[in-house]
Amino acid sequence: MTDRRPIASRNASWARRAAAWMARRGVSPNQISIASIGAGSLAGAAFWAADGGQGLGGRLLLLLGAAFCQARLVCNLLDGMVAVEGGRGGADGPFWNEFPDRVADLMILGGLGLGLGQPGLGFAAAALAVMTAYVRELGRALGAPQDFAGPMAKPHRMAVVTGAAALAALWPFGAGAWLLQAALWVIAAGCVLTVLGRSARLVRRLRG
Repeated sequence: MTDRRPIASRNASWARRAAAWMARRGVSPNQISIASIGAGSLAGAAFWAADGGQGLGGRLLLLLGAAFCQARLVCNLLDGMVAVEGGRGGADGPFWNEFPDRVADLMILGGLGLGLGQPGLGFAAAALAVMTAYVRELGRALGAPQDFAGPMAKPHRMAVVTGAAALAALWPFGAGAWLLQAALWVIAAGCVLTVLGRSARLVRRLRG
């Protein structure tokens, strides 16, 4: 466990070039973090309007929502790189590093549930996603290293949503809504396991 999420793409040449370009042009990490709220909101709106992938328009909206989910992750990658590698981190950076992520989770998973006509399932998955971050941050506040372990950490959630949306958009038999519903159940169940696992490790550490 470390105080920075391990991300393989952080070493990718495109990411290093993009972060350096933004740092040179005065783009702040906080601005990139705020942009992730926009990406998450657009993803949620696309999923809501997709109505479970009904018709060609609904399928295209699912693909658009999946693309915005990945844009959210790119923002999450670059804000940290500009802050750390680019040396542009500020005193309020920890707030902007965390708060936009929670909004994006609510918008994406809530929007997916609304589009399926199951807002309760969508927002339950979103609440559980927020809980995984809460336990991680609670551990840090208590002096423990940040625990980014899954099975349903943020990158895993976005992988499930993106994959399900893409499959639902391309599925030839009109079963897209079932795939999206299954994705929300997988995320909710995975978040429960993640919360329990992180909590157990934190309690063991506090007991020494």
